[in-house]
Amino acid sequence: MKKVVIRSKQSAELIDTPEPKAKGHWAVVKIHVAPLCTEYKAFDSGENPDCLGHEAAGEVIEVAQAGPVKVGDRVVVMPQYPCGECSLCIEGEYIHCEDVVDIHQFTGASAGQDTYAQCLIKHDWLLPVIPEDISYEHASMLCCGLGPTFGAMQRMNVSAFDTVLISGMGPVGLGGIVNAVHRNAKVIAVVSNPYRAELAKSLGAYAIVNPNDADALLKIKNLTGGKGADKSIDCAGHPDAQKLCIHGTRRNGEVSFVGESDDLTVKVSDDLIRNGLKLHGIWHYNLNDIPLLFQVVREQGHLLDKMITHTFGMSQVEDAWKLQLTRQCGKVLLYPWK
Repeated sequence: MKKVVIRSKQSAELIDTPEPKAKGHWAVVKIHVAPLCTEYKAFDSGENPDCLGHEAAGEVIEVAQAGPVKVGDRVVVMPQYPCGECSLCIEGEYIHCEDVVDIHQFTGASAGQDTYAQCLIKHDWLLPVIPEDISYEHASMLCCGLGPTFGAMQRMNVSAFDTVLISGMGPVGLGGIVNAVHRNAKVIAVVSNPYRAELAKSLGAYAIVNPNDADALLKIKNLTGGKGADKSIDCAGHPDAQKLCIHGTRRNGEVSFVGESDDLTVKVSDDLIRNGLKLHGIWHYNLNDIPLLFQVVREQGHLLDKMITHTFGMSQVEDAWKLQLTRQCGKVLLYPWK
């Protein structure tokens, strides 16, 4: 099979590598769609990580023993390689598993983990079966496209009574609009990129605020009757955006941090205690909520079609990454067999 490797700064190619083999409760999946996430950053720097990609939807082509999936099943590939036995995994919070499996040691093979590849191996309990009426493209949004912000909205119990402030309109933030629209919540999108601002509007954002405007916080307060948003989600991963979420949320409101970042300075008394804010760190969502996410996908497919702006064959991966670097796109999909 073929997979993508990064050779140097903004240089990548496809190489041949052995196809993984099913073992125990680990099944082999032929990848039909692989959404792109932040791997373009490694492409831009020339870094060559051990694994490229963590999102996919595909077809089970080999199993070693009977289990929750069978050959021919269309499945979503959940991220990570958790143990499946600890209390976190059993509760559905597998993303926080502290005993991650080394699949190369387990399988004895050097490949099989990447989603920027034609096939991978995955524990069968991490392969939710796709309903017949949902496409591979839409199902693939259950990973980073919709997953992180869905997890945030579940944690904060976002409803039609809420105004939600979402900072950062990359693909994750755009997915947040889809999730909020599904819940009939109003969205204030924080974005400076004109292309993504228009995309946010088309997905249903109630208002757009440019974070570079000196009066950005005042605009948020004016849009919310002077109080601030009920709930906020940072998808930008930048301290300025994170602080805007904290300061732009009403008293006794909630803020979820989804965007990966380093240090953030918070004034415990003024920002938290006096305002009564609840802060959440959100990586993904509980596996038991898969049926609810499929419901979002089914009912908001027309919005997902807008959110997915570009598709490429895997042989065009350099073009796909270069497009991501321009920020003139929403979610981008890769087809490993093209």
